[in-house]
Formats: sequence, structure tokens, C-alpha cells
Amino acid sequence: MAGKNNFSGFDTVCIRGGHTSESNRAHLTPIYASSTYTFDSAEQAIAVFKGEEEGYIYGRWGNPTIAEAEEKIALLEAYGLKHKDGSPLKLKALLHSSGMSAICTMLLSNIKAGQKIITHFSLYGGTHELVEKILPGLDIDAVIVDFHDMSKVEDALKADANIRLMHIETPANPTLQCVDIEALSALGKKYGLTVCVDNTFATPYLQQPFKYDVDYVMHSTTKFLNGHGTLIGGVMVGRDLEKMKSSVTKMHRMLGGNSNAFEAFLLTNGLRTFGLRMERHCANAQKVAEFLERHTGIEKVNYLGLASHPDHAICKKQMRNGGAMLSFELKGGFDAGVAFINRLKMCTNAVSLGTCDTLVCHAASTTHLGVPREKRLEFGITDGLIRMSVGIENIEDILQDLEQAITAPGQ
Repeated sequence: MAGKNNFSGFDTVCIRGGHTSESNRAHLTPIYASSTYTFDSAEQAIAVFKGEEEGYIYGRWGNPTIAEAEEKIALLEAYGLKHKDGSPLKLKALLHSSGMSAICTMLLSNIKAGQKIITHFSLYGGTHELVEKILPGLDIDAVIVDFHDMSKVEDALKADANIRLMHIETPANPTLQCVDIEALSALGKKYGLTVCVDNTFATPYLQQPFKYDVDYVMHSTTKFLNGHGTLIGGVMVGRDLEKMKSSVTKMHRMLGGNSNAFEAFLLTNGLRTFGLRMERHCANAQKVAEFLERHTGIEKVNYLGLASHPDHAICKKQMRNGGAMLSFELKGGFDAGVAFINRLKMCTNAVSLGTCDTLVCHAASTTHLGVPREKRLEFGITDGLIRMSVGIENIEDILQDLEQAITAPGQ
């Protein structure tokens, strides 16, 4: 029989990973709605504060509900991976109040004033704004390079010794660009960089960046990991256990971006069906992409599972399949995009992703409304671009809704 948290199946880890027996024998770890914790003696308190004895101290520093979610995600990111000596890879996760909070903890615990990060185009909007508007005020600048061109990346690293961290987001939002984690990580390590990956779009079901020797992985747990659109959260997962338990944990606590027991409870329960949901999400997305690619009303489809996507080969190398996210360009530009959204009858008009129901948004009129048109076009975000998070509804219903929304009445 498998030992504690030593399960052979991915779905078993989703359900049972991180769970420990609860003193009142509750089937599921309950919501520990307590701001502080007690000690049997002054000596025990000293031992817990010193780290000589395991225990909980204060809600901002963690609690049992949060601990289970953290352990489960760490196990999923490490699933099937080993150290060079053949021993199972051990990771530590820290749950945050949002994905942006997780990214901030990662950045501020690894770089300081005067140093730089290197990253690429088509980052999540919040990350892009953090890099462009917030970090420069802390004397931390970003070097933006096309991560498809390894020679340009290496030239940038050779030219500037102040670059100390590489931030990768793949697949990217909303054009689904995919970059080679293995090649980029190797280059980063060659120049002594800390390498981190935003794995929100792919999730550990599709892609495990730690396989390629990266240092950190982040997620917005709001998305596929929760899967039901009921929480806002983030997680930072690290390889260096001692650093994660010391300086990174200290930064996390002092910045105050901790999660809470209720959100952690929702996340844990969402994760119990994570593997099954992703299987259906991805199968549906492949069928939707193939349908759209054949449709006469569609100019272009961006889906990594299609051979027509320029990064299809990279996807096949590092991802299980093309994933659950896609985008497509409608013929007719901006007006066609707005009309399409207004004709939808089942698919949900919303700007998030990763929920059980299919979510669709028109980037030019919502998420990128404030971005100058020429800048949008530079990033491949055209006037008629629709981003789609494909849900787990019956595929026939999704396709029927898309068909009637693409084809104007009377045509």
C-alpha cells in the first residue's frame, strides 16, 4: 500500500494528497476559522516559535486548512519527478491571497534594487503592469526579449550582468504563444539566474516546469485549480526547501498576502476533481478548435493542439496536449467581435478562465480596451480576437452556441 502522500496516480493525489487525520475525525479537513492557536505550556510555545516542534501560531502564518491545499499543489507539481540522485522531488508551496501576491512574493524574495529581470512579450496584464509600472519604482527594471529567439536571449544576458531572474509565462495570454521551458531554463542557469514559470494556463496536469530545473512555479489558483469560479487565490511553489521555509516564508508573512481558511477549503475541494475536469476541458477544446478552423466565419484560430499553431511542436514537447484555452479571430473585426458576444446564448461572457462553464471574452472591448490599438496589434491581439476558456459542458451544446453566434441571423 502507498505510504502517506506517496500515491501512484495523479487523480489519487488530487483527492488524497496533503490530507492528514483530523482530531475530531472529520472526513474532510474543515475550515479552521481561528486567528490564533494555543499552547500547552510556555515551553511548547518556545519550541514552536523556534521551529523545533511543529505547530500553528497565527492565522497569517498558516493553518491546517491552508496546509492541506499547499501540500496537495506541491505534490501535483512534483508528481513523477525525481532529483538527480533518483529520489522523489520534494517541493514546498505557499498559498497566497491572489496570483499577483504570489508573483510579488517570488520577485521580492529573489531580486533587489539595482537588479533586473528578463521576460517576454504577451504576459498576463497584471504581471505586465507590475513589471512596467511598479517594479521600476523599486529600482528593478525589466528587459523584454522575444523568448522564441534564444540568440537574442543570450545576447541580452551577456550584455547585462544585472539581470538576475528570468520570468516565463507559457502558454501566454491570449494568443497562446508557447516558449521552450527547457531551453530557456538551461540558458538562465548558464548565467546564474533564478528561473520561474507562471503555470496558470497549463496547470501541472498539462505541464511540469520543475522537470526542466526551474526554481519556482506560480499559479493563479482562481483558475483551473479551483475550477468553479468561487475564490481568488494564488500559490508559489519552490524547489529550494530551506529557502522556501526561511527567507521566502518571511517575505510572504511580512507582505501580508496570505490566503485564508475559507478560500483554502474551496480550493482543496476544487482540486479533488481537477484531473477529471482537465481531461474534459482539453478534449472539448480540441474539438472546438477543429470546428473553428473549418468555419468560414473565422479568420484564424490560436490553439496549441492544432498543427497550424506556430508553437505546436514546443507544445508537443512539454505539454500533455493543447490545453483548455484558445483564441480566435472573427472576420469583420471589432464590430464582429461585439456582435458575436451579444449573440451567445449559453457560453458565458466573462473575463476570467478555468471554470466548469465555458467563458468567452472579446479582448479589444474588455481586457485590452485601454491598450492603444497599435500596441494590441503588435502583440497579436486583433480587433476581432475572442478568447475562450472551454468548459466541460457537452460538446454539442458548446458547438451549437458558437455556430449560431458566429453566423448572423438570416445567413
